[in-house]
Amino acid sequence: MKKKVIALIAVAALSVSALTGCGSNETAAQTSEAAATTANQETAAQTTEATESKEVADTDTTIKVAASAVPHAEILEAAKPLLAEQGYTLEIQIFDDYVQPNLVVESGDFDANYFQHIPYLESFNEEKGTHLVNVGGIHYEPFGLYPGTETSLDNIDNATIAVPNDTTNEARALLLLQDNGYITLKDGVGLTATTKDIVENPHNITFVELEAAQVPRTLPEVSFGVLNGNYAMEAGLTVADDALLYESDDSEAAATYVNVIAVKEGNENLPKIKALVDTLKSDEIKQFINDNYNGGVIPYK
Repeated sequence: MKKKVIALIAVAALSVSALTGCGSNETAAQTSEAAATTANQETAAQTTEATESKEVADTDTTIKVAASAVPHAEILEAAKPLLAEQGYTLEIQIFDDYVQPNLVVESGDFDANYFQHIPYLESFNEEKGTHLVNVGGIHYEPFGLYPGTETSLDNIDNATIAVPNDTTNEARALLLLQDNGYITLKDGVGLTATTKDIVENPHNITFVELEAAQVPRTLPEVSFGVLNGNYAMEAGLTVADDALLYESDDSEAAATYVNVIAVKEGNENLPKIKALVDTLKSDEIKQFINDNYNGGVIPYK
């Protein structure tokens, strides 16, 4: 009898063990199935989100650009029909200051701006804490050497040349003369050069350092003067017709002071931004610039 009871207990224990094992397997299977379902749902959600993002990118065809009036907005107007052919609508708003165009791009109200060169962009980011990046250089406005009392560089020996006295513009003037072989500057001074950095002056040139706006007014009193683009135009001078020398598109100054398209960091690869930059660098726009600004605005490479 005792043996029988022990046997019955053993059988019951085995039955409970079997039932418990079966329950564990079923629970594990259910848990696994639930996890798989959740994973599939997450994957589906991610796929849907990616598809929706792509659809937004593909259908976002309006490009809002903040720009200075001349020449930037004029160049953008010339680009409008070219972008329309690609399915993009270009909206241009002119700003008279150099602060708001960056702030409206930082805020996301505008897609891009076109008014500034790289040193200004970098300085603005540092001072204002903005996150703007250059996505393409479009044009530069060259410095030129213009006639004063002399009309030919054959008479440069012992000449007097008026140059702007602020650091950036004076350096550009001196680099223009160095690039054309008239002076030599200390190695490495680049866009910080002043007349104190001249180490060779074989033509015995005398430099007259003046506030930039005064240089055109002194042309009747000096042999030559180096002017930046806007002051030359105000004086009725053009690079194409009047300049004896001007910055080339492969000069250090041109590379530094090229006017760029700027966007908020992270938007560099948006299809519409790429379309904007490619269009502004197209042969059609380069031709427009060359035909309309008489050398005062030059396409950048």
